[in-house]
Amino acid sequence: MKKVVQAGVITCMIFLSATAIGQTQTAALKKSGDSKKTAKTYLDLMINVVSTNFNYGDANNSLADYKKSNNGIQAGASFQAGITPGFSIVPELYFIRKGGKLKANNPSTTSESGIRINTIELPVLARFHFGKFYMNAGPSIAYNISGSRKLEDVSTKLSFTNSTDGFKRFDAGVQMGGGVEFPLKQRMIALDIRYNYGVTNIAYKREIYNRAVMVSVHFSKPWKTNPLARNKN
Repeated sequence: MKKVVQAGVITCMIFLSATAIGQTQTAALKKSGDSKKTAKTYLDLMINVVSTNFNYGDANNSLADYKKSNNGIQAGASFQAGITPGFSIVPELYFIRKGGKLKANNPSTTSESGIRINTIELPVLARFHFGKFYMNAGPSIAYNISGSRKLEDVSTKLSFTNSTDGFKRFDAGVQMGGGVEFPLKQRMIALDIRYNYGVTNIAYKREIYNRAVMVSVHFSKPWKTNPLARNKN
């Protein structure tokens, strides 16, 4: 329950800050006359490598020296829907492989071990543009499709049942970060760096929370129509 409250507080702080920044930008745009520009709307396709890890709750401190990151793949699409020239809503849908590893002699499994989870994730971000730079943050939800556990050289499938070694299907978190855009004729290339902070315990009988650093290269194609845009002609 404490984690849920923390997640709610973090999410509220993000969107309160977003609202304040948005109001400031709107005022600045009105003064400069830039409010007549076309809102930025792009469809991005992305295939990237991500670095993920686990937080083990109360046991995290004792396992900190044994943790190793897991490199996984992220593949999907991102839609940047421009609301104003300085503000966009960005829903994304992608497949991502998350996980974490523990070195040998750790207090939890003793032997070297690793967990990989195949996930479908849907974040919805508030994005604020500052020239070619931007900042974004927002909540995300995920569904764990499948996974595997490796103990030394033996691999087994993860169980998604309420059991001693069972994992939960649903996950939730908060993403935050920023990026830089590089115009290329009618398209856009963007470098996006983001941190994913999982707030849901994904295991039934112990504490495991997802953590991820995502460095993405987006190849964007302009979207012709955007019903959300607020253009002033």
